[in-house]
Amino acid sequence: MGQNPNRPPLLPQRSALILLCGVLIAATAGVLTWLPGAAAAPAFLTAGGSFAGAVIFLNKIID
Repeated sequence: MGQNPNRPPLLPQRSALILLCGVLIAATAGVLTWLPGAAAAPAFLTAGGSFAGAVIFLNKIID
């Protein structure tokens, strides 16, 4: 089961960068929501919305 050098990458570098930044932004927003004492559910919802918004925004500005 060696690696095939002719095989394309699973995820292009641009997509990986956008998704990674989206995850980092979502994690930051979720933690900042949860730290002051909010329950876990609003923190997860905030993180999810932040991820979606960040990915859409980053997809438009990263060429």
